[in-house]
Amino acid sequence: MRGAMAAACTGLQRLTDYLQDPEKVARFQRLCGVQSTVPPAREEAGARLRRNLHPNGLENGAAPRGGEGKKQPLRRNSLTGEVGQQFVIRNQLLYYLFTFGTELGNELFYISFFPFWIWNVDAYVGRRLIVIWVWVMYLGQCAKDLVRWPRPPSPPVLKLEVLYNTEYGMPSTHAMSGTAIPLSLLLLTQGRWQYPFVYGLLLAVGWCSLVCLSRIYMGMHSILDVVVGVFYAILILIVFHPALEIIDNFNLTYKYAPLIIISLHLVLGIFSFTLDTWSTSRGDTAQILGSGAGIACGSHVNYLLGLLAEPSSHELPFSIPPFTVNLLGKVMLRVLFGLVVLLLIRAVMKRVTIPLACKVSGIPCDDIRKARQRMEVELPYRYLTYGMVGFAVMFIVPYLFTWVGLL
Repeated sequence: MRGAMAAACTGLQRLTDYLQDPEKVARFQRLCGVQSTVPPAREEAGARLRRNLHPNGLENGAAPRGGEGKKQPLRRNSLTGEVGQQFVIRNQLLYYLFTFGTELGNELFYISFFPFWIWNVDAYVGRRLIVIWVWVMYLGQCAKDLVRWPRPPSPPVLKLEVLYNTEYGMPSTHAMSGTAIPLSLLLLTQGRWQYPFVYGLLLAVGWCSLVCLSRIYMGMHSILDVVVGVFYAILILIVFHPALEIIDNFNLTYKYAPLIIISLHLVLGIFSFTLDTWSTSRGDTAQILGSGAGIACGSHVNYLLGLLAEPSSHELPFSIPPFTVNLLGKVMLRVLFGLVVLLLIRAVMKRVTIPLACKVSGIPCDDIRKARQRMEVELPYRYLTYGMVGFAVMFIVPYLFTWVGLL
């Protein structure tokens, strides 16, 4: 028995080492046409220098290896000032495809997709989808800061993205959201909307595959990070999907739901911020929790004011309406009008909450970048800003639609 267990552990360790090997990531990048502009010897010397001087620093190479391809400009992380590597792209189609795939897990996608779904498709599905998204992303970020496994080393891996390079790598939260969002949409719309199940399944699998492969292509995760992220998201779905009815009813109908929601999300944020060094994960976690709280509170206000028009059972399932010029025009106007309102609210809230948090906590506000990295500033500014954005998505913007005749 002990021998069998030892053999199983050894086999599991070998599989883990195989899937975590950075050479597999670098090989996939080369296969997809990504090449460094720095000779191997200089690249290795630069890596040693970076490890000695700055754990997260990246040297910029200038000596191309030759051959044809499009040399990409240097990217800079606006939060840390970190500058990425230069690289040559020999397959433009894959580059733009995987860039799109990685954007499916970034803020720009979330602030566009969730409002679009709530305003134009189905608010019922949208608010439940966001409950799943919040828990998946929160538990994923917490797992990263507990496991604390670094991202694939460079070299041999090329870092095509620098925005999240300060975070730990295990598990991939991009892979988690890229798994949870399409699968949740599939589960939540079955029986509520009329469409062939096989089409929805193919879309979910394609969405998930694109996001996962994009993270390896960008050099941000090992294969193991991505695989664990997918299975971790599925496990969270198994636990939380059956409870969505209870959670949604509580958010809508319970008298003190907003107070409990705001308090719970704040407590979750405070107790998860125990990092040894600053990284983008802390701000992202506060942002996600704030958005979830805002959406839930907006839903509660809609229910209290009688603005939720849920269909009766005999009206289901919905059929997909024909795509007319009038429908598409109204959808575009809602999205443009709504996003302008959201961006204005976000800008105003940032302008107000950052100096206010600095003043309350006694932190100098001369250097905004450094001030935003302090927990006393980052937590309230992110939470309040995106809490208001979430509230606007669910209540303020739809209410404005009634004023301008867009409903």
